[in-house]
Amino acid sequence: MKGIYWRPRKVSRRTLVVLAVACIAGMAVLELAPQRREVEHIAEKLSAAQLAANGMDLLKTERLKRGHEIIPELDPAQTGLIGHSMSLVTSVPGHLGAKQTSVNPNFAAVIVGMLRDAGVGKGDLVAVGCSGSFPALNVCVYSALETLEARPVVIASAAASQFGANIPDLMWVDMERELHTAGLISFRSVAASYGGFEDRGLGMSSAAKSLIADALARNNLSALKTKSLEAAIDRRMGIYRCESGGKPYQAYVNIGGGATSVGRTEGKHKYKPGLTITPDADALSIDSVMTRFAANGVPVIHLVQVNELAAEHGLPVCPAVRPQPGSGGGFVAASYDRGLALMFLIGLSLVLCGLVLTGFRRPLLRIAELLHLHRRPQGPRLAEISVDAHGGELMV
Repeated sequence: MKGIYWRPRKVSRRTLVVLAVACIAGMAVLELAPQRREVEHIAEKLSAAQLAANGMDLLKTERLKRGHEIIPELDPAQTGLIGHSMSLVTSVPGHLGAKQTSVNPNFAAVIVGMLRDAGVGKGDLVAVGCSGSFPALNVCVYSALETLEARPVVIASAAASQFGANIPDLMWVDMERELHTAGLISFRSVAASYGGFEDRGLGMSSAAKSLIADALARNNLSALKTKSLEAAIDRRMGIYRCESGGKPYQAYVNIGGGATSVGRTEGKHKYKPGLTITPDADALSIDSVMTRFAANGVPVIHLVQVNELAAEHGLPVCPAVRPQPGSGGGFVAASYDRGLALMFLIGLSLVLCGLVLTGFRRPLLRIAELLHLHRRPQGPRLAEISVDAHGGELMV
């Protein structure tokens, strides 16, 4: 005897449309009404952001005091941390939008989170490689490290890309000195390279190299001069080892795309922006300071692709006004309301079950009829039983 099965009736197009609209409405409610909660280490993050804001204010004041006007077309937020489109100490082209996005003290809060996730705490050694290309991000990294009371060992590159710290008498190494003199940071770079192509100033004019040499001299920094990129990497790693006193580093932070820090052009894109605990084989195949730390199990923080980083962490892209400390995703995390999502899921499941089993009409009666039919003894004369003109059919 053939088994008895139930075939549902054809579902109307109107019903399907109603279901689709209900699903879309449920998703819209979940997206537009997220739960918001404070993130971890909120006090540290707020302190770091406020310190970064103070540092940015100081550098803006210093720039104006030295007679360097702020160009509204380049710096609409009037931050004072957007450099010239070109100068003698400009190393490579830069992206103006990324520089504008970077002038946000709340990046310091984001960096605190990354450092904490890397396991950095009070007294821990952190190696830092920075250039003049993103002076605002440098301020945020320094502020985060100062707030956590870590022990940074910083090696800088003096030159800057377009719109960075490329004013000859106010380069990053000068800005760093001003922050230190004002008491906002307790540490300074231990050495600096010329920067630019392969971190050796290749392609820069003799006048540009002279200006960079002057900047290093007035800041009492030893200039790192090498004959190849590999030698420059070796030299930096030697300095980091010497400065550590034999103790391990808890993290390495790179700011920008310095060749020594991240490798040549290909290496800049092998590491994803932000914190990386375990890089993949492709990243480890590129020789750089970052790779050498990562190969030894040291977490690395790669601060590049600034607009992408900002969007990921709830910070504005190219803000018209510099954000105030304490705003943005570094302080508040958004997540779906799980209770509401569960209600939507249960409701949708019941509706679908009702549609499949009953066709939405007289559900209790139909279920009772189905149960009753399965209890009846089946004989050879049973050929077909019609359940309802609007429902399904029992077939043999």
